[in-house]
Amino acid sequence: MIVRSHVPWPLRWAAAAVVLGFSAAIALWAFEFGKSIAGLDRDAKEELSRLRAEIAQLKEEHARSRHVADTAESLLKTERTAQEHLVQQLRQSESERQLLQADLGFFEKLLPTSGEGLQLRGLRAEARSPGQVRFQMLVVQNGKAPTEFKGRYEVQLNGLLDGKPWSQLLPDGPKLLQLKLYTRVEGTVDHPAAAVIKTVQARVLDAQGNTRASQSVKVLP
Repeated sequence: MIVRSHVPWPLRWAAAAVVLGFSAAIALWAFEFGKSIAGLDRDAKEELSRLRAEIAQLKEEHARSRHVADTAESLLKTERTAQEHLVQQLRQSESERQLLQADLGFFEKLLPTSGEGLQLRGLRAEARSPGQVRFQMLVVQNGKAPTEFKGRYEVQLNGLLDGKPWSQLLPDGPKLLQLKLYTRVEGTVDHPAAAVIKTVQARVLDAQGNTRASQSVKVLP
């Protein structure tokens, strides 16, 4: 007959837990010790350090690339601004050239011609838009010590409207004109948009309404 002492179940479970915990601790220590022996932990640390260095290098290269891109974009914007400014200067130069050419033509008309008295020169007319014609002319007095001229001028449009002959004078009638040697006259005349303007005639009238000079030209498109 064998006599055994009775151990309560809670103490048995506690003892078993202690044994298992001790066994797990020994197993973990053995695993870590094995890793240290095999060099696994050292390799992992070296790999982590290498990856961190590569990430830092990539960040630096990205920052340099971003700086180059920003610089290139800034230079491109500057170049575009300079190009637009150059285009504006070219347009302004072309406009000034046309004005100088017009002034040259104007002063060429001032050169003396045969004959004396009041003359109308350089009449020019062009269609600016549907329903409007722009005209320009030069009125000159030739001769020695001419007296001041006071009179009027009128402009007449000639063409077709609805297939029939049509003409129109300035809406407000003849305009005042006064000069000693020369004067340039220019302006615009509104007309029905359906009218087809063929020619423009200008006349210079004295104070009594007599025609002193006249000229007629075709309308430029």
